[in-house]
Amino acid sequence: MIEYIVQLDRTLAVLLRAGFHEDGIRFFTPGDFSQQLGYMNRPAGYVIPPHVHNPVRREVQYTNEVLFIKSGRVRVDFYDDEQNYLESRVLQQGDVLLLIVGGHGFEMLEKSEIIEVKQGPYAGEGDKTRFAGITGDEAKFDE
Repeated sequence: MIEYIVQLDRTLAVLLRAGFHEDGIRFFTPGDFSQQLGYMNRPAGYVIPPHVHNPVRREVQYTNEVLFIKSGRVRVDFYDDEQNYLESRVLQQGDVLLLIVGGHGFEMLEKSEIIEVKQGPYAGEGDKTRFAGITGDEAKFDE
């Protein structure tokens, strides 16, 4: 299953659930996103020819993050650019989340392991603006 978290025609996040399955290759993001999220399901013996990636100058405006939930359960809260709370989702083992724009916060509902991938180089505290978020009692789910 794939979910798009959208506000006013802007995709804030793409959530690829652990149970997603499809043959072949599929990308869930348009080609102009600065971070691409795709899925491949190939049979034994399928070959991807060796290759290198060419240097291509790119301009990145926002840091995108990809989170792989290795174990546990995590609540993610989504906010718009003005720090207004929108909605929440619960992530579980095997889920993959691409965060594109807007704000986000997390609460570990169980002991959790998360693998994070994002663009670099890291700009330190200048990379983000922290703000007060909601509590678990205030979370609303649109599932």
